[in-house]
Amino acid sequence: MIRFLKDFISLFYPEVCITCGEGLAEKEESICTSCFYKLPKTDYHNFPNNTLYKTFYGRAEIQAAAAFCYYAKGSMVQELVHEVKYNGKKELGTCFGKWYGMELKGVSPFSELDFIIPVPLHPKKLKRRGYNQSACFAQGLSQVMKVPVLENGIKRQKDTETQTNKSRFARWENVKDVFEAGNIEQLQDKNILIVDDIITTGATMEACIHALNAAGVKSVSVASIGYVTDELV
Repeated sequence: MIRFLKDFISLFYPEVCITCGEGLAEKEESICTSCFYKLPKTDYHNFPNNTLYKTFYGRAEIQAAAAFCYYAKGSMVQELVHEVKYNGKKELGTCFGKWYGMELKGVSPFSELDFIIPVPLHPKKLKRRGYNQSACFAQGLSQVMKVPVLENGIKRQKDTETQTNKSRFARWENVKDVFEAGNIEQLQDKNILIVDDIITTGATMEACIHALNAAGVKSVSVASIGYVTDELV
């Protein structure tokens, strides 16, 4: 009966691909299969010493770093992340998590996690937006990887300016004292994955990593939907 109702509703309100506008097949979510295979995936999870991991050399102690896609201005990935972040497409953020979770769940050290923690928004910004796009990504990862999300594992102490158009140093100055660990007893001696929608210079992640390491975690890894890099795709 439920399947019949869904098919009936789809006759009048068909689900379409966010990217190309074509109708979605039964098992497709948010974007069609054709657009999904056009996503510029990094495959960083298969290469431990990848470009993103090297970004944190000498800056923060991490075990692994991965990003689902390369991110560039004007790209399909930018358009999709914009839909998640500003147009209320929370389900797309969750889909990104499920898609990447399928790739991460069988690869060490991502297969040995205790908690997934999304980079938090300040409570004022969370109230304005109504949701945290990084938490949507984390929930998708959690559903597939069977790893719990600890949403208050990191706390944002103050509402900072946007990082857009800031230099690497300015980004670090903007966030260096912003984060602190929450639920310290739960975090101690645990393998943690911090996730965000986009990593550019890594300044926000770096600040989060320091907060978690100070709390006594066993290891910290990072992952994102997109990564801004000059590396050729």
